[in-house]
Amino acid sequence: MKNLFSSIRQHRIIFGIAVIACLSIGISSCTKAQKIEPPIAEKIPHELTIHGDTRIDNYYWLNQRDNPKVIEYLEAENAYKEAMLKHTEALQEKLFNEIVGRMKQMDMSVPYKENGYYYYTRFDEGGEYPVYCRKKETMEAEEEVLLNVNEMAKGYDYYSVTGHTVSPNNQLLAFGVDTVSRRKYTIHFKDLTSGELLPDQIPVTAGSAVWANDNRTVFYALKDETTLRPYKIMKHVLGTDVSQDQLVYEEKDETFDTYVGKTKSNKFIIIASSHTLSDEYRFLDADDPEGQFKIFQPRERDLEYSLDHYQDKFYVRTNYQAENFRLMETSIHKTTKENWKEVIPHREDVLLEGFEVFKDFLVVSERIAGLPQLRIIRWEDRSEHYLDFGEETYAARISYNPEFDTEWLRYSYSSLTTPNSVYDYNMNKREKVLLKQEEVLGDFDPANYQAERHLATARDGTKVPISLVYRKGLGKNGDNPCLLYGYGSYGSTMNASFNSARLSLLDRGFIYAIAHIRGGMEMGRYWYEQGKLLNKKNTFTDFIDCAEYLISEKFTNPDKLFAMGGSAGGLLMGAVVNMRPDLFKGIIATVPFVDVVTTMLDESIPLTTSEFDEWGDPKNEEYYRYMLSYSPYDNVEAKDYPAMLVTTGLHDSQVQYFEPAKWVAKLRALKTDDNILILHTNMEAGHGGVSGRFRRFKETALEYAFMLDLVGIKE
Repeated sequence: MKNLFSSIRQHRIIFGIAVIACLSIGISSCTKAQKIEPPIAEKIPHELTIHGDTRIDNYYWLNQRDNPKVIEYLEAENAYKEAMLKHTEALQEKLFNEIVGRMKQMDMSVPYKENGYYYYTRFDEGGEYPVYCRKKETMEAEEEVLLNVNEMAKGYDYYSVTGHTVSPNNQLLAFGVDTVSRRKYTIHFKDLTSGELLPDQIPVTAGSAVWANDNRTVFYALKDETTLRPYKIMKHVLGTDVSQDQLVYEEKDETFDTYVGKTKSNKFIIIASSHTLSDEYRFLDADDPEGQFKIFQPRERDLEYSLDHYQDKFYVRTNYQAENFRLMETSIHKTTKENWKEVIPHREDVLLEGFEVFKDFLVVSERIAGLPQLRIIRWEDRSEHYLDFGEETYAARISYNPEFDTEWLRYSYSSLTTPNSVYDYNMNKREKVLLKQEEVLGDFDPANYQAERHLATARDGTKVPISLVYRKGLGKNGDNPCLLYGYGSYGSTMNASFNSARLSLLDRGFIYAIAHIRGGMEMGRYWYEQGKLLNKKNTFTDFIDCAEYLISEKFTNPDKLFAMGGSAGGLLMGAVVNMRPDLFKGIIATVPFVDVVTTMLDESIPLTTSEFDEWGDPKNEEYYRYMLSYSPYDNVEAKDYPAMLVTTGLHDSQVQYFEPAKWVAKLRALKTDDNILILHTNMEAGHGGVSGRFRRFKETALEYAFMLDLVGIKE
């Protein structure tokens, strides 16, 4: 390792001299007269053998997070990024100012009422972080500040607050804090009467505490220090030593995570154990924190369910004999599946995504032909109706509705041209009231933009939806720059929602498109099943076929088409760029999951054990061979690749930084083109990027400038 250190150190010195020389004469001149050389990672062969197959990983040493030589390499890559993109700094700054300039400095969320208080979040002038507030009984009452995160975050590079919950008597607040971006939260407690923090602190948790109705007992999920898997549910009594907290439940199956929550009725505390294909719940009367949890329905392979409580029944969304899910009900005394009675049947063409229970109404969130629908059903006579959203492609969802006895449904809506909007809907009168629409400062007018929904034909004949938006007046001449976004994993649906930052691309002539590829759940559960495990390659070929559709329909061409995806969408980027590098001008892969086989063979890495049913377990040779055939890192070849920007965070808990770092190192060693390849590592952030309301848009501006520069747009 001494030689490795010397090699990197020597290279950094040489690299630094080259960068300084370039900056002294200007980057554009330098790229012509004196080429900036990128950092070259040392090759130290490491053999990985399984199923009689040996892979050589030359960059395995980059896995060592605490190795100073690794940090030096990442910093050298960051210095290279700064040098190569120096000429875009003015554009980056302009884009950043544009993006944050559209946002109101002082803003406030729509208040919701719960247990006698109105709760809301506000942002102050120049504040990076939220201020959590409440008012008693009426919005004219005096404001109580629960947490001012701007004050709490002083002195930290990263600061995140999550899971803030108020005790049933309204006097105590529990909340989780992460100052590293590793998603290991410490739970704190605050006395809302005195404003003082209690001495109780609970480290290495999932971030939230669930209150029993005695106002002194909380339940929380403890995380494994190494794998970050929530694996124990603990019980803490305020004022007692945390080391004496009682173990309530331990999830010993390493493929499951466990969490704790509470029903909307506040009657039951719920422990959930879940993995990709199976769920198991336990419940306890919240008035009896010393009682024993009861199993709701024992886990079974391929049985998924979730539940909520109302009156003397539990309502259960389940895939039991229902691929697209159905809604069931059962007595609180007889909860196993043989006692479940059907409320809403399974339908082949409708995905039941969720539900909300009110005193007089049941609201169901469904997805039909790829679009979200909200269905209102009256308990009394089972009469029903759907909300009409009136646009071709859009996003809509049920918002937070803590109250039972109300005729008002709170929901949110947006589209590619309609800013994020919050509505109250009177379920009796069937009237909508717009409470707030995101205010986009400047000259934004939704009438200037056109949103469309298209269907691309995949190579196997499947119709794949594409949502796209562009500024009106743009001609379909095949010469428009276009950004195609995709994800396609975990059954996550990519909705066609609004993003004011995106206007900086649209106003410069870009088309923005979303490929609703298999692996998501846009078109129902089968859409997910057809894009996972041994069907995973459908995700990649769908994306390629959507790209080819945009080209054939004269929206763009390969010299102006960009692709973008993050996390599992970064895996998509890596697979696609290996399969069809000729199709794209540039690729942006954010926190990309690209070293699939090695990661899924290492059960100490966070998320690995819980995702065998998503990707497959490579200890099984069939899955190993299939995963190896598409794993981006394993399939890098000596050939031309498009320009690429790869981003990661040193503290990423979901996709470890070393996956993109190794991928870029291997690409540098093998690719045969002169196209720019950038690795940007945020040394203070994790999977979600930096904290702060505005700071996070620095990376957005970097990504946009990267693309604009490649198509010659300088302003």
